[in-house]
Amino acid sequence: MRTTIVRTEDIAVSCDQVKGWTVVEVDGQVDIRTHDRIREAVITLLGAGHRHFVLDLCFVPFLDSTGLGTVVAITKLIREHEGSLRITCPSARMLKVFQYGGLGDAYEFYDSPQEATCQAPAGDGLARWPDPHG
Repeated sequence: MRTTIVRTEDIAVSCDQVKGWTVVEVDGQVDIRTHDRIREAVITLLGAGHRHFVLDLCFVPFLDSTGLGTVVAITKLIREHEGSLRITCPSARMLKVFQYGGLGDAYEFYDSPQEATCQAPAGDGLARWPDPHG
């Protein structure tokens, strides 16, 4: 059952539980005006005991460097709670933002939340965090 965590005129963040994963769906641009909403939502969910996340960026038309920094920040928070993170972002443009930011190899990317949640979380859902080259 999808629960809305944050809704403003600029962004909506909601979550759903699927096979042990907390799917955090972001709808709207992730930039200097909205990035804190995502971080706050993940902090709230971590406080409620959630550990394994799928960050669904399928409805994000734009993600800037501030948004990318927020993904890194929530990754650190999730790791501090011994959790894992997968990212869904079907657009080639979104993947380029991660590549240009040097994070293309650091995360597991999936085409959809359904694909990302096919298997229950097991240990670490981060590809090679924090060293994408190692």
